This record gives sequence, structure tokens and C-alpha cells, in this order.
Amino acid sequence: MASGRRGLTVMLHRDGALDSSKFHLSSWSLIAILVGAGAFLAGLLALVTLYAPIAGAAASVPGLKREIARLEADNAKVRDLVAALDRAEQSYAQLQGMLGTDLVPEATAFASPLPLAPAVAGRPLGGGPVFETRPSVPSHWPLDVDGYITRGQIGTNTRGEAHPGIDVAVPIGSVVRAAGGGRVVDTGEDPEYGWFVLLEHPGGAQSMYGHLSRITTSLGRYVAAGQVIGLSGNSGRSSAPHLHFEIRQEGRSEDPLDFVSEGVQ
Repeated sequence: MASGRRGLTVMLHRDGALDSSKFHLSSWSLIAILVGAGAFLAGLLALVTLYAPIAGAAASVPGLKREIARLEADNAKVRDLVAALDRAEQSYAQLQGMLGTDLVPEATAFASPLPLAPAVAGRPLGGGPVFETRPSVPSHWPLDVDGYITRGQIGTNTRGEAHPGIDVAVPIGSVVRAAGGGRVVDTGEDPEYGWFVLLEHPGGAQSMYGHLSRITTSLGRYVAAGQVIGLSGNSGRSSAPHLHFEIRQEGRSEDPLDFVSEGVQ
């Protein structure tokens, strides 16, 4: 090949034919072909790269249309409700004008007083009950400080949640005394009662003290009536500091106020 005709010669020979065909490509032609092929591949790659987001956006269009339709329907419902409220207010104003008075009195206009929790008093300074030295049924108020009964005895045959015993709202750390002389048959921590002490008394009676912040007695120990067995708290299933005081007779929960009345005003 001459030096002036550098390039590439392509020979084609068909099977069974006597002659062959030759094609000569110069160096510039080869460069042009390679450049064109590279440009084509680059353009194809760019097209694929740009097409993917466009295709994704196009696929989400039906979902966006459905969401817009749902929001428009919700807005229409809101407008209907606002219109209904406006009509109701207009009707109320017309009735009020016809009657010449308010149809619904203000909440402060009700004459009945708000229900108040019964107050319970602590033991007076310098005096108090005389505690038994031997085992005795629970008959003494377990607290020294003043408090309020926030929840009373509720039996099982009621529409509300059953609640054995009473809850007395007192500050955390108030002294809790044994309501009667007896033995500690159970103590510890419970998901409902929190830190608690259970005493057993004569005649099948038991007294329970729950939601304590501290226990000052131990399992199996005998405690006399009036002896400190713990401090009140807010442990267990409790929404505010208080003492849960419960009396059981033969395994049946009784109203503590039927046994103890010395602390109730």
C-alpha cells in the first residue's frame, strides 16, 4: 500500500464466486466512522438516562389524578358541612329571636353544685386512737395526714370498671399505718397495685395498702395496729399520688368505710 493512501482495505469474497470485492477506507473515513459511532452511543445513553425519570413521572400521573380527585371530593364534603352549620346557626338565631331567650343556658348557670370528694382528716396532734396490742380486725384509719377520697368502693355488678377499696389522695411519703394487728402475708410490686402490703387479720379479714413509695415491713412479720408499714406513693397503675386502702372478708372485697370511720368527716 502506498504511503499516500494509508487506510484500511476491506475484501469481501462470496462463497462459490471467482472474484472478490475490495473496499478501501482512508484514515479520515475510519476516524469519521469511529467519531460518529461514539456520538451515537453517547446520545443513546443520554436518551436512556433522561427517559427513566420521565417514564417514572408519567407512571405516577394516574395516582396523582386519583389523589386530586379524592381531595376535591373531601373539600366538597367540607363545604357542605360548613353550609349546613351556617343554616343551623341561622335557624338557631331565628328560634332565639322568636322565644326571646337562650335555648341552651351557659354552663355556669346550672344551680347544682359540682361534686366534691369527701374529706378525710388525719389524727390530731397530741392525741389519737388507742391501738390494740394483739391481732385485731382492721378498724383504724391508716393515715396521719388529711386527704380526700377520690374513688370509692365499686362492685363487680356495675356498668363501670369494678374498683375494690377506696383511693385517698395524700402527698407522696405520707405515713401509712396498719389498720389492725396482723401478719404480712404478701408484699412486693404488682402491675396494678404498685408497691403494696397485704395483712391478714383474725376472722378471715385482710387489709391491702397499695401504690406505696416505700415498704417498711417484710413478709411473714407480725405488725401491731397503728404500726408504720410503709409510705404512700404513686407506683403501679396510678395517675396521681394516693393510697389504695382495701379490706377483704373471706376473700370478698368490702367497703373500708363500713369498718373504719374515725378518719372520715
